[in-house]
Amino acid sequence: MVEQLFGSKTRVKLLRLFYSNPNRSFYVREITRKIDEQINSVRRELSNLLQVGIITSDTTNNRLYYEVNQKFEFYEPLQTIFGGVQQVPSTKETSKAKAPAAADDSIELKELGNVQLALYTGQFTRDESSGIDLLIVGDINPNKLQKFVAELESKEGKEIRYAVLSVDDFKYREQIKDRFVSTVRGAKKQVLIDKQQLLS
Repeated sequence: MVEQLFGSKTRVKLLRLFYSNPNRSFYVREITRKIDEQINSVRRELSNLLQVGIITSDTTNNRLYYEVNQKFEFYEPLQTIFGGVQQVPSTKETSKAKAPAAADDSIELKELGNVQLALYTGQFTRDESSGIDLLIVGDINPNKLQKFVAELESKEGKEIRYAVLSVDDFKYREQIKDRFVSTVRGAKKQVLIDKQQLLS
């Protein structure tokens, strides 16, 4: 139904990827891997989405990156349609369909313990100011965390720099205007979980 409405399966997969990962940038081969579609089809649809203004692109280290355009006039309604967890696919599509990356990650993060805040920054959002790629705040099982990070590194094909803080430590650091927490707060980020509105 959504595919018919929006014209192509690849386009719908792209919209789901971008809208479920606001502030996150992807390059073409990464996108192709994540949505499991042919590169020519992905390039064609990226070009269409760029022309309409749904996504933006720019180059870092000779690599072209794409991300959702949050200033696009229909950003909010499209976010409502594509930003949530993917609906259960029909039986024909079940084997190939995947939930959006961010939805997957937040589900896995919840299994690490009492996660109050989790966010991507750094390599994920192409903002290196914080010096990390993943911040987790809460009471975390260290063994499960190591496994999660190893799986994430394997999935993303890169080394992940991460930091873990307790809620009390995070709040204390905020109170004393700690440089690390202030930098993370000011950095471009994708918030996966924020149960206590620690960032608001």
